[in-house]
Amino acid sequence: MANYDDLKKKAKDAFDSFADASVDAYKVAEEKAKILARKTKLRAGIVNDKATIRRVSVELGTAYYNKYKDDPTSDFANLCVEIAEAHSKIAEKEAEIEELKNLPSKPLFAGKKDCEDDSCATECCDKDDNPPECCPPTDIDTDSE
Repeated sequence: MANYDDLKKKAKDAFDSFADASVDAYKVAEEKAKILARKTKLRAGIVNDKATIRRVSVELGTAYYNKYKDDPTSDFANLCVEIAEAHSKIAEKEAEIEELKNLPSKPLFAGKKDCEDDSCATECCDKDDNPPECCPPTDIDTDSE
């Protein structure tokens, strides 16, 4: 009976460990997805702002040409302000993208660390022909090709 209880306890401990690892992996994936979505939204905003610059620049050039450089200060002030605002928005979004790029990345596969520098397996699995135990399984068969 003691062996059955030991086996049952070991199975429960293994399941709890797997459940904890699954939750951790989910949280890391969720965080990375949020960052990727934000970066994508920022890049889309940059594309829109650059389109605004092109559109307003064409308007500005056409209007300026039609005026033959007679009075550039009064008629073109609003267009110049709109271009300056779009450039400012682009700079802000590019700075935020750089900040997101520099955020520390959490490993997807936490668990036993067997790497020399005590980093997660995702950083050392591809280095060696004999990856540590903490590396995820690979389903790619390179010999069949």
